[in-house]
Amino acid sequence: MRVRYVLSEVLTGLWRNVTMTVAMIITMTVSLGMLGASLLLFFQVGKMEDFFYQRVEVSVFLKADVTDDQRNAIESALKGNGLVKSYEHETKDAAWKRFQEQFKDAPDLVAATKQESLPESYRIKLKDPSKVQDFGDQIRSQDGVSDVIDQKQLLKRVFDLLGALQTLALTVAIVQGVAALLLVANTIQVAAYSKRREVAVMKLVGASNWFIQMPFVLEAVFAGLIGAILAFGGLVAAKIFFIDGSLKALANVLLPVDWSNIWVMLPVLCGAGGLVSAVTAWVTLRFYVRV
Repeated sequence: MRVRYVLSEVLTGLWRNVTMTVAMIITMTVSLGMLGASLLLFFQVGKMEDFFYQRVEVSVFLKADVTDDQRNAIESALKGNGLVKSYEHETKDAAWKRFQEQFKDAPDLVAATKQESLPESYRIKLKDPSKVQDFGDQIRSQDGVSDVIDQKQLLKRVFDLLGALQTLALTVAIVQGVAALLLVANTIQVAAYSKRREVAVMKLVGASNWFIQMPFVLEAVFAGLIGAILAFGGLVAAKIFFIDGSLKALANVLLPVDWSNIWVMLPVLCGAGGLVSAVTAWVTLRFYVRV
């Protein structure tokens, strides 16, 4: 009987303040969606760092007019360099074929790239990746060398940018979360005020505080859970239509987002939305609303 009463009071309270309930759900959806996106970005950046840093190389690009003698001298220098673990020579034709294969899902990019714009190069793995500067100073002195690129430095810039985006997403999620909590607190106050007479009668007949407060807390939990489910749906839609859709051509660069990470977000978002909403409602009732 008590459970039925509490549930009926929850439904009544939600319907009585339907406008504020919808606003609360929307705000929770946005804040939890941003939280889920920032967590997925965190997982993805870590995955990308592990994947690419294990494959990091030093690229030695040759000039367009490099001669056979210069090329042979560069190769001899690489063979005799104690810092070099292994190296691979990539001709212009090989570079073009690799580019076409890498970006076969992006035909517009392939069509806009000229074959002669991809230079001949050597791809080198060093015994000690921290010695890139020493290796670069040595190999740059060779005739025919156009540039020496440390891929790790390029990757570091990319990951710094991704880290900044992650921080931005988390900051927006926190701001939205604070707004959602304030809205939850305000909704609970309004709901409690609108039922002040019923609450007074219940206290006169000896109802406990938890029994009186439970419907208000469950209203907040309901809004938090609905917001979490909608936020999770948004992440699933982004995975299907955005990550696996319009960004599919960049899967070799960005790496695919695992479905396992997506599914983990459901209990995380539901737990965060429900728990935080419940605590906010309880604190509001405990300190600001006399029930």
